[in-house]
Amino acid sequence: MAELTDAAIDAALERGRRAHAQEPRAAAVRYDRAAGRVIVDLENGCTFTFPPHLAQGLDGATEDQLAAVEILGKGYGLHWEELDVDLSLPGLMAGIFGTRTWMARRAGQATSAAKAAAARANGAKGGRPRKAAGGG
Repeated sequence: MAELTDAAIDAALERGRRAHAQEPRAAAVRYDRAAGRVIVDLENGCTFTFPPHLAQGLDGATEDQLAAVEILGKGYGLHWEELDVDLSLPGLMAGIFGTRTWMARRAGQATSAAKAAAARANGAKGGRPRKAAGGG
């Protein structure tokens, strides 16, 4: 039993070492009021920025609330205490700005000239076709 536990601990430590070497980590974070962006300086010298309105929990925040951002743990996350918001840095950099449900809702709000033109064309044809009665 002890051998199994030691092996599991060793494997977990190795996964942690690999993640530490490969995943992005924040060295510093701040909210730039003039640019309206959260700016994350990474330990590898790169910089990642994003507009806070894209992130779940930050879209209605004041500038003072946004400026009160902290780095979580070893730099893998961002934290806003007053807003009770924690965001994963690797997730943000992968374009994941919230939960799956929240992201799906945001995707439905997207607008573009092409989407507006398609809606107008569909409306000119009478709108969506009626569903057939009987469900089959």
